[in-house]
Amino acid sequence: MIHLSWHMHTWPLRRPFSISRGSRDAAEVFVIELRDEQGHIGRGEGVPYPRFDEGPQTVRNELMNLPRALDDAFDFGDVPDLARCHCVRNALDCALWALRARQKDTSVWNLLKFDGSPKPQLTACTVSLAEATEMAREARAHVARGMELLKVKLGSGDLEADSRRLDAVRKAAPDARLIVDANEGWPIAGLAHMLQRCADLGVELVEQPVPDITGKALLSIDIPERLVICADESVRTRDDLDRLSTGLYGAVNIKLDKTGGLTPALDMIRQARDRGLKIMVGCMLGSSLSMAPAFLLAQTAQWVDLDAPLLLAADEVPAIRYDGPWMQPPSPDLWAAVD
Repeated sequence: MIHLSWHMHTWPLRRPFSISRGSRDAAEVFVIELRDEQGHIGRGEGVPYPRFDEGPQTVRNELMNLPRALDDAFDFGDVPDLARCHCVRNALDCALWALRARQKDTSVWNLLKFDGSPKPQLTACTVSLAEATEMAREARAHVARGMELLKVKLGSGDLEADSRRLDAVRKAAPDARLIVDANEGWPIAGLAHMLQRCADLGVELVEQPVPDITGKALLSIDIPERLVICADESVRTRDDLDRLSTGLYGAVNIKLDKTGGLTPALDMIRQARDRGLKIMVGCMLGSSLSMAPAFLLAQTAQWVDLDAPLLLAADEVPAIRYDGPWMQPPSPDLWAAVD
């Protein structure tokens, strides 16, 4: 018998975190723990995603309805039948991976039969949406700490203001690699000009500039040759990949809380690559426990955005270590990602 328990947790942030849809001063997460009769434990963290109608209360209601005991034969394919919310599926799936690894006295890396050994990953560091001068100050501070890849949050709806913000960040960090996340906040009118502006300033990737992934208007936009457009909110599961406008998107952001866990995320990466899409591995605003399984996905991604623990005032113990922009392999005491 596998015993299931859960709890909600709030991690305060170092400073408010703002995107086009609002601002937050804390990360609201929940943790599912699976324990077998021999005392082996697996944990997984989930983060409610309001964009998909998954709020703390919705998730709490679903967690309260989970069974408190699961059969020993409970498997990854059973997770979707147990939970509707994808973030709950994620926590269950990741907890089960950790449990199975500990039952076999190994790591998830080995269970997945990954080649070689895990390597540190260079992660993007987020510049939160604010006034241009404040974003420039934050970008300058990140570079001073050794950060090499900055993720600039835009999407205010005012393209001229966003252009000024991006220009200020570029001047503050002239040598940094830049990616931009508009969080669906740019209007179609003026989008082509804004994308060209991004290309001119050396931005290499723009995440989800608009919410529409199938509209004909997008297909008429000329994408600068050096700029990659990445789908994020538009793609939750592998079925959404078939809906992408091939004339616009060249990459997809894989997040465990969107896909519903490590198991479907691995499948989704394979499906995306089969369609010629590049891979970005991202995260919600969670702790190191959320980042540990995502670290495995990041091993073969073109872009990695797993800096959420750096935004927290406190974190799981042991926390994942970041040496400047380099995310180190998580400790087995955190999650059984690697030996």
